[in-house]
Amino acid sequence: MTELEQLVPSWLNLPEVAEALDLPITRVHSLISDRSLVSVRIGDRNVRSVPTEFLVDGTVLDSLRGTVVVLADSGYGDEDIIRWLYTEDETLPGRPIDALREGRKTEIRRRAQAAAW
Repeated sequence: MTELEQLVPSWLNLPEVAEALDLPITRVHSLISDRSLVSVRIGDRNVRSVPTEFLVDGTVLDSLRGTVVVLADSGYGDEDIIRWLYTEDETLPGRPIDALREGRKTEIRRRAQAAAW
């Protein structure tokens, strides 16, 4: 198991994401392409997967895309974005993904912009 797989407590493969969102798999691929979701290959079978916490009540976490775009525009790759979102930050306190899920997107985006420098 990789460090990233240990950092993220729960993953969904893309067919599971499609089922959770009640969307065709092609739409899930579109969500990844437009940066609404981030996926990485994990596990023994090297399957594209998404952290479970990126979904909330059958939808994609609405504040995720803007944060992902800020980090991606700063040169972060998909693994780096997930690692940043799931790494504890003593000054928050907690993980950026938790703050996003709590509705604190402005603070997290500001930190994402600062992380780029």
